Amino acid sequence: MDDKTRTELEAAAFRRLVGHLQERVDVQNIDMMNLAGFCRNCLSRWYREEATARGIEMADPAAREIVYGMPFDQWKAKYQKDASPEKKAAFDKAHAASPKA
Repeated sequence: MDDKTRTELEAAAFRRLVGHLQERVDVQNIDMMNLAGFCRNCLSRWYREEATARGIEMADPAAREIVYGMPFDQWKAKYQKDASPEKKAAFDKAHAASPKA
């Protein structure tokens, strides 16, 4: 496979992942962090960091809007729920034991 095709496939897979996460508003970031070690915020931060590495200035809110499909504050108000004490404890335990995503 040539590099151009590989890049196109990776970009298409990324767009599908973002679309999937935008549809699955029932899945909370803490659930993603507890199960996979990353969340929508991580994904948007990686996007911003890659833009910066290529000389493209991008603020966190702009990168988050790409991943969330709307301004983060709007998504948070509509869909974010308070995490249970058990989920918070699991996050604290996993976060203390693993390197930063």
